[in-house]
Amino acid sequence: MASGASSQAAPARGSVHTDTLFAYALGTRKAVTVYLPPSYGTSTTRYPVLVYLHGLGGNERNWTQAGHLHETMDSLVAAGAPEAIIVMPDGDDGWYTTAAALPDLAACAADSARREPAASYCVPWPHYDDYVAFDILQHVDRRYRTLADGRHRGIAGLSMGGYGAVTLALRFPEHFRAAASHSGVLAPRLLPTEAPGGFAGMATRLPEFRAAARSLWPSQRIAFGTDSIAWWARDPATLAARLALRAAAGQATLPALRLDAGVDDPWIAHNRAFRDTLRQLGVGHEYVEAPGAHTWSYWRTHAAESLRFLLTHVAGP
Repeated sequence: MASGASSQAAPARGSVHTDTLFAYALGTRKAVTVYLPPSYGTSTTRYPVLVYLHGLGGNERNWTQAGHLHETMDSLVAAGAPEAIIVMPDGDDGWYTTAAALPDLAACAADSARREPAASYCVPWPHYDDYVAFDILQHVDRRYRTLADGRHRGIAGLSMGGYGAVTLALRFPEHFRAAASHSGVLAPRLLPTEAPGGFAGMATRLPEFRAAARSLWPSQRIAFGTDSIAWWARDPATLAARLALRAAAGQATLPALRLDAGVDDPWIAHNRAFRDTLRQLGVGHEYVEAPGAHTWSYWRTHAAESLRFLLTHVAGP
């Protein structure tokens, strides 16, 4: 070694893998990206699990290829944060819910604009909530050294994935102790106004659902249906109210919740409306608005915040 040269070792890095599994809730094989922490290969430790969900039009590779989530986690670990396994499933455009109707498989297979093979995208049984809460979690618990209980699991996502993270944590509080949403579509029945960030009440019938969905209507029509009961049942506000009642009766535990959005995000009103709902219900949460829009630049910047939040709640005893 040359005189005066530094002998400081480079920070340890985790590894990224792609698994495939048969998703019984979907009726097809799916790919999932898995991050293993730096010490995984040299220890017998069991780790908490974080699930990160992509947005509309995305796939299981988005959080690593566009979001550099693995690199952010490595940096946090190098700074002393707890290690965790991160699981990034392929949720198609299914809104991480059970679709209101079975899909037209022939029409889906003929869609030339889709970039994913029909065999994995055109699923015959679209139960995307059960897919994440059961198929994905069972796969990672069987294959890796996890702390296989809900106290050691957190879930996060962006945009459609933010909706998915919040609704899955509210539907399955026994599976997820904490949830974080970046730029989530958290009030799908919210009617927009011309004023930025404003809203004009909640949709109650089909023409209003279309207006509330705006550019998201093609996928939300399939996932949420076209009647008020279906939309109401999939509304995060409805799920939060139901779980709050169960928690008050001692029948369930509310997950820790964190919401953030850019002040220039087209869905900022959704986040404000859901924040207000949580306040009215007395449900504890963190809420942050920051400079930025609905972009990967914003999500890369704030991914470390959701990671820290989730680790705070799931990496303990």
